[in-house]
Order: sequence, then C-alpha cells, then structure tokens
Amino acid sequence: MSGPASGPGDEGVPGQAIVRASWYGTAAFTVLAVGAAVVPDVLAAPSAVLDLALFAAGFVAFCWSLLRAADRSRTEELSVAGLWFLAGGSAPRRVQRDLLVPLGVQVVVGVATAAVRPFTLLAFGILVPLYGLALCGVWAAAFGSFAPRRQPDPSARRRPRPG
Repeated sequence: MSGPASGPGDEGVPGQAIVRASWYGTAAFTVLAVGAAVVPDVLAAPSAVLDLALFAAGFVAFCWSLLRAADRSRTEELSVAGLWFLAGGSAPRRVQRDLLVPLGVQVVVGVATAAVRPFTLLAFGILVPLYGLALCGVWAAAFGSFAPRRQPDPSARRRPRPG
C-alpha cells in the first residue's frame, strides 16, 4: 500500500496502524459527510451513524491514551502539547503530519458540513475530531519520546517558616 499512511522507510516508524486508522476514518467521514450535505435525504442518517461511531471510538481511544500517559508520567515528563498534538519532538515530523492533517480535515469538514445544513443530522460531524485527537494521544502514549522525569534534589529541603 502506498499513500500518506505508509511508504518507503516506514518500517522503522512504529504505530503505522494508528496512522492508517486516522486516514481511513477521515476518508470515510469526509466522503459520507460531503455526500450527506449534497443528498441529505439519502445520506444524512448513515453519516450521523458514522459520526457517532467515530466519536465513540475516539472517546475510548482518548480514555486509553490518558490512562497510558498517566502511567508513563511517573517516569517521563509528558506535556499536553506533546501528547495530543505531538509537539516538542514527541513524534517524528512524518508521524506528526500524518496524524495532524487528518485531524485538521475532520475539523474543517465537520464544521463546514454542519454549517451548510444547520439543525440537521450533519451537526454530529463536529464530534468527529475527537477521533483524530485521540489517535494522536494513542500514538504519543504508546510510542512518543519524552524526557525522563527529573527527580527532586533531596538536599534542597524546605525551611520551616518562622512564626
């Protein structure tokens, strides 16, 4: 398979299944949401079902990544930006791009299609970006690079306050 999710040199980059899931989910969402904006009588309900399924998968993935990150935070200095947006060198540039581009597409498509057909089932599309954000967190929690946690200096004791 070729494309944004895989290519030459990906063998050394972990988590390609997460990247593929992000791209596939985004592609399915985009096709169905745009189709539902054009032909709402036929595709609005299936689009809403997919939106809710991606939101539910994102919710589960978000919870898993949060728990995994909490475990890693005992020994490593994790940041919100590093975990959810793969910033600060927590992920290779390619992984960062391949996970943040689908997230951006999800935001744009979700807002645009909901704006084109307000007060319809297309409004569920604004929930979909949780899926992309959660997959960033899953990748970072599982494979991200973070600095080791600094241990406090035991010789730097607190002085009691006078009085």
